[in-house]
Amino acid sequence: MRFDVLTIFPGLFEPFLSLGVLGRAISEGLVEIHTRDLREFSGNRWGQLDDDPYGGGAGMVLQAPPVLRGVQALREEQGEDAELILFSPRGRTLDHKMVSELSELPKLMLLCGRYEGFDERVSDILRPREISIGDFILGGGELAAMVLIEAVTRLIPGVVGDVASVEEDSFADGLLDFPCYTRPPEVEGIPVPGVLLSGHHQKIRQWRLSRSVELTVTRRPDLVKKNWESYSAEIRRLIRRYAPDLVDELET
Repeated sequence: MRFDVLTIFPGLFEPFLSLGVLGRAISEGLVEIHTRDLREFSGNRWGQLDDDPYGGGAGMVLQAPPVLRGVQALREEQGEDAELILFSPRGRTLDHKMVSELSELPKLMLLCGRYEGFDERVSDILRPREISIGDFILGGGELAAMVLIEAVTRLIPGVVGDVASVEEDSFADGLLDFPCYTRPPEVEGIPVPGVLLSGHHQKIRQWRLSRSVELTVTRRPDLVKKNWESYSAEIRRLIRRYAPDLVDELET
């Protein structure tokens, strides 16, 4: 899979792309990630990309022509088949379903804004998929791009060594992940739950599923409402145990 990132701060990505699971995936050729400095396409010797907003107001706006030139240059180099993504607070919120869909695509092109964002004509002309990572504001799209890259690449076969780890992650089945423990068996008087030391795989599976459901209904009932129709009968029974009123609401 290939990512191309258009940004005015390509240097922000250097440590991110060289360390950990992602750095290994790049070195092994499982993922390609390329950054391009948007200033290359400014059209002036100063590399200026922003200007005052029409109508007045605070902040500066990224001009449309440099962005259009940058996207066109990348498309000419890499082909027209890349999914174009622009990070924006008004975009659809990134979730596991969207991440799964994006992981199936061969190429993603990511536009990282700064200042007050892009001139609206960038969206009017390019028609990108607009994505938000949450209801808060960042200084630019670079961190959002890193979040998306990290989430998507984890689902690419071979990137994470233990496939089961990815399959059991939070949100993979519409539930939060179960609690995890490791050595030592007791920390400040708090022991590891005995079932996890029992060696009884079926009881361990049931305990983990039960804890996942309990955590989800108490901390993220919105996930239950969103995924109710896709849950198995076993999960629905557990949800009813922990949140009967929520189930009654969903079934009316």
